[in-house]
Amino acid sequence: MNLQHVNVKLLARDPEKVDLEPLIPIFHSWIANKVFEELLLDVADYRHVPAGPGVVLIGLQADYSVDNTGDRLGVRYNRKAALDGDNQECLRQAARAALTAFQLLENEPHLEGKLKFDGREIEVFVNDRLVAPNREATREAFRVDFQKFFEQLLGGGEFSLAYDTDPRRLFGLTLKTSRPFTVAELLQNLAV
Repeated sequence: MNLQHVNVKLLARDPEKVDLEPLIPIFHSWIANKVFEELLLDVADYRHVPAGPGVVLIGLQADYSVDNTGDRLGVRYNRKAALDGDNQECLRQAARAALTAFQLLENEPHLEGKLKFDGREIEVFVNDRLVAPNREATREAFRVDFQKFFEQLLGGGEFSLAYDTDPRRLFGLTLKTSRPFTVAELLQNLAV
């Protein structure tokens, strides 16, 4: 099976310190300055939704957001357009995009250094129930791909994977590492 519509969410440390309001002008500047390869179109403010999508930078091929779904604040990359390449390439592309966005936000002066990667937890979802229904057969079909990808991402570091088994939810998993990683380390591991 070919993975498409990969989402990567990098969880934030100390989420209660993060004010989402400055994200609106930051994301508008990303549109104006064409910060990413994807065509970015608009910004949607969902801060009023409890445990919701937060602030979303809407694009043609993908969306970027600082997302609070499940009361777990993080930077989320949502790939909407199909990609050429194998499953490893699709996972690398989504992770690289999420990490790059988080790195930009960590260094953004208007956020005053309050948005930081927790370094230990990453969520990955496949936003395509046809390609990846949330069931045991899907977990088995992609287990080797995820194992190989996370070994590269973490440079061989130890990790555990926990799959969400609720069939009403998207196929996804949470990666937990044995030690904290920085965004820069993970980007470097993907470049190898």
